[in-house]
Amino acid sequence: MSDLLCGGTLAERTAAHGATSPEEMRRIIRTGAWTEPTAGLCRGHVQANMAILPADWAFEFLLFCQRNPKPCPVLDVTEPGSPEPRLVAPGADLRTDLPRYRVYRDGVLTEEPTDIRHLWRDDLVAFLLGCSFSFEGALLEAGVPVRHIEEGTNVPMYITNRPCVPAGRFAGPTVVSMRPIPNPLVPKAVLCTGRFPSVHGAPIHIGDPEALGIADVNRPDFGDPVPIRPGETPVFWACGVTPQAVVMASKPPFVITHSPGHMFLCNPRDADYAVF
Repeated sequence: MSDLLCGGTLAERTAAHGATSPEEMRRIIRTGAWTEPTAGLCRGHVQANMAILPADWAFEFLLFCQRNPKPCPVLDVTEPGSPEPRLVAPGADLRTDLPRYRVYRDGVLTEEPTDIRHLWRDDLVAFLLGCSFSFEGALLEAGVPVRHIEEGTNVPMYITNRPCVPAGRFAGPTVVSMRPIPNPLVPKAVLCTGRFPSVHGAPIHIGDPEALGIADVNRPDFGDPVPIRPGETPVFWACGVTPQAVVMASKPPFVITHSPGHMFLCNPRDADYAVF
């Protein structure tokens, strides 16, 4: 396994890990050997966004997720002080098992570590939220290309002009991820992803980026730009990076999230969350 981590392009390395189990991949991440985006890893298994907050902010964040289920579908919530996501990955450790984290203090990004054990506190509660990486395997199986996997890059993500429904001290804009889809395959992409409401489900917008307040689709707020080729339409899905935009807007004193595109790999399979 270690040989796969050395050399080669990101696309080659990602493809090499395509059949790796979540447990094994988390072990590799825990050692610090993989600190890159997780798109394409452990294909067929659910990936999750993460947000960790002090317990006195946790209920309001849970309420925020309940009011905004498209960008913030909840998969698991830990007990206060516990880094173990018992529902989706018993025995895992959220302090070490993501490739890269972001730490926000008063809404300001202050560091981006690969291990947060030194930051852990007994009052912290972790939320795991559905991620659109989870339905990409279904897109590929349906013959729908996924450009950022082809390119070996992170998915492009954008802060939009669509506000989330506020909850308590939390308010802010919706973030979306974008995938260019060949025009004849757009209906198939909508139907395919609509089967997975727990990992963002169907797109929230198709076509004109300016309608979402995106001035330049080639300059994402998070992730990497990908080419949109002739005969393709940009398709936008609600994104689990939304809490990071909301944290920047709402300015809680202390929050830890995943770095965009660097997800937590869960044990359940994508099919476990399909509705039909």
